[in-house]
Amino acid sequence: MVTHSLPGSEDITRVELPNGIVVLARENFFSQSVAVQGFIRSGSLYDPPEKLGLSGLTASLMMRGTQNRGFDQLFEAQESVGARLAINSGTHLTSLSGYCLAEDLLGQLGLLAEMLREPLFDPIEMEKLRKQFLTGLDLRANDTGAIAELNFDALIYGSHPYARPDEGYPETIKSITREDVLEHHRTIFGPEGMALCVVGAVKSNQAVEWINQTFGDWKNPDQRKEIQISDAIPPEKPQRKHVTLPGKIQTDLIMGVMAMKRDDPDYIPAQLANSILGEFGMMGRIGMEVREKSGLAYYAASGLGASIAQGTWDFNARVNPENLEKTIALINQVIRDFLKEGVQQEDLRDNQDAFIGRLPLGLESNRGVAKAVLDLERKKRGFDYYYNFADMVRAITPERVTEVARKYLTTPNHVISSCGPRLKKKGK
Repeated sequence: MVTHSLPGSEDITRVELPNGIVVLARENFFSQSVAVQGFIRSGSLYDPPEKLGLSGLTASLMMRGTQNRGFDQLFEAQESVGARLAINSGTHLTSLSGYCLAEDLLGQLGLLAEMLREPLFDPIEMEKLRKQFLTGLDLRANDTGAIAELNFDALIYGSHPYARPDEGYPETIKSITREDVLEHHRTIFGPEGMALCVVGAVKSNQAVEWINQTFGDWKNPDQRKEIQISDAIPPEKPQRKHVTLPGKIQTDLIMGVMAMKRDDPDYIPAQLANSILGEFGMMGRIGMEVREKSGLAYYAASGLGASIAQGTWDFNARVNPENLEKTIALINQVIRDFLKEGVQQEDLRDNQDAFIGRLPLGLESNRGVAKAVLDLERKKRGFDYYYNFADMVRAITPERVTEVARKYLTTPNHVISSCGPRLKKKGK
């Protein structure tokens, strides 16, 4: 009998098929819809440097036609029943997602299997997508925020793979051939390392049976082994770079340090510290001081990222170029004051309440639950993680949050990246 409203070990079914695919399922008969979320082991980490963007182009092409259906037929097979399927590439994985009515689930799983296993890679569709990708990269090249982020990653990660943008560069997209796409699919896509989660109005054993029916015989003896990514090494000294974009009237700023991995015990305490500093309410203390009180920025906030390798703890703002140095100084001052004073119990309690309160809000839909369950599988957190989440967050003390913030934010080897109009020389 299920006693929790949150997904967990009492109501999540997990089955590993003989070919290695992990199937996850959770029943919900209060809605007649079904959500599907999944991942497959393909991402920009598997792209040769000179072909960066290959995994993204391959994923997009899979939705443009199979050996049995052209693009229009694929679209009609979804649209005619109100369903939707998507394949999107990231750094470590390619994500799979979809939704449909329960009665259409088997058909849509079959369609997804067809897209993954028997893509056509139509040369005409490939050239259309190449133009779209290049247009997106042109837009990126004229976006001050995007350029500031690209340079921040390059400065902080150096030669580490996280320094590379998943979407590649114009020259790498132009160099990709159909043969490259075919080879990528042949050697990267397969059942090993794949997971699919189904949540909605279908019995769990039925979901497992249908996934086995559509994917269970998939084998790929040529599938590459998972890439083991190395730790990221922080910069040896402070880094700063400004990129000038002619014609711009504002400057985007990103400043920060290398942080922790996602499985580090410091991660949740750091999330709470980050929320206090630059997220909670009016974007935390930084938003209050930099934007609301001083009026130096259009927005100012902070973010904490973590992945298999080390992520970053960054502070960002969009400013009038005249205010750039003042904004950098004030953000640094807010951080120093925060570290000196330490976290107060009242601030921590408010942010703990927000963390705990947000969890069920993200699980209101089948799609949200499917993403959450898949996240447990991917990060190996155990299916009781959400049952214990509130107690785990409540157990974190102000002293622990302060300790973690001081551990990462006192490093002298910070990075400052900005992009906008040409900076005026001091004294001019």
